[in-house]
Amino acid sequence: MQIYISEEAVIKEIQEKFHTLYAYLKLEFYRKPHLKGEYSSEEDKISPDTPIENIRMRNSSGWIDISYYRTAAAIEHDFSYIFGLNAQVLRKAGTLWLETIDTDNWTLEELNNAGRSSNRHSLKFPEERNDD
Repeated sequence: MQIYISEEAVIKEIQEKFHTLYAYLKLEFYRKPHLKGEYSSEEDKISPDTPIENIRMRNSSGWIDISYYRTAAAIEHDFSYIFGLNAQVLRKAGTLWLETIDTDNWTLEELNNAGRSSNRHSLKFPEERNDD
């Protein structure tokens, strides 16, 4: 599975394509890269309405591989290396979105499944939960 990043693309378009394939994951883009094991600053988050050409560091368009077997770290690396974009994969956890800093080595499939499982568990009423 691949997403084409054109010179005319807007952040929201990339996010929607990614989220369509992985319902329990999302992509956020930031002005600055995050270091391994560190969170991205909320104040550096880029608005979904921002055109790619306004934020990318490399003038290129092309494909990015977001296949289920690729890790969050690999996706984030490719966005940076190919397009000069600082991306962060987030996973759904109940009603929250968590940055994958501790699970960057998980595949997109593993992260999406963890988000699905977490979401199902949080939707149950407390008396229905089986926390054994």
